[in-house]
Amino acid sequence: MLNLPIVVTKFVFTKKMIMMRTNNLSNKVAYITGGSKGIGYGIAKTLLAQGMRVAISSRSLEAAKEAAASLSPDAGKVLALQSEVSSMAQEIAAVKRVVDHFGQLDVLVANAGVGHFAAIDELTEEHWKETVDTNLTGVFNSVKASIDSLKKTEGYIITIASLAGTNFFESASAYNASKFGLVGFTQAVMLDLRKYGIKVSTIMPGSVATHFNNHVPGEGDAWKIQPEDIGELVLDLLQMNPRTLPSKIEVRPSKPGK
Repeated sequence: MLNLPIVVTKFVFTKKMIMMRTNNLSNKVAYITGGSKGIGYGIAKTLLAQGMRVAISSRSLEAAKEAAASLSPDAGKVLALQSEVSSMAQEIAAVKRVVDHFGQLDVLVANAGVGHFAAIDELTEEHWKETVDTNLTGVFNSVKASIDSLKKTEGYIITIASLAGTNFFESASAYNASKFGLVGFTQAVMLDLRKYGIKVSTIMPGSVATHFNNHVPGEGDAWKIQPEDIGELVLDLLQMNPRTLPSKIEVRPSKPGK
């Protein structure tokens, strides 16, 4: 029996290595669609706390302005926009406003979404169209409108999909179709754009305590993912070492509601 020496290798994290994992986000600019409440608002709040500047859009300019005022008293930090993401022209105009106002665009968070839930024999054409036009075509519009600006900054695109993008369920044909499509769209866009230095990821949340589908969050939603939790995930992505790309993240409540 050979008595070979045991070699123990100790790996020490140096200060320089730790700093490589934390990108400085100060004064970088994010455009968040559907940012006046819920997940979009939670993301905006998290990024502002890191010194970023943020533009939030809503179908209602009044709602966007109200949210912006509550996010920061500094008008130079938050820009409120009205934009219907299903309109390419409105998204092009929104991105132009962001760049004109802040001088650059570093991050797009395509968050705006709707949900109409009904069995296929009861689902209306109007609800089908609004769901797909917002959740899928709307993201296409936001991405297309942002690409030229993001190429200049080697920026980041983050889409907010859903676990419904891989898990189908009853009375959700429109929503499932839009989110399945969004997950596939985002992954293909990731392959298209990484050669330009643009990173692309999709976050797929389960139950989140938001106003989605006319829900009013309350104490009974404490078990759910909170909007600021999604904000922390976005922050983690933006601070990831540039050599690494988590292209798809599934996230769910750690314990189901009773």
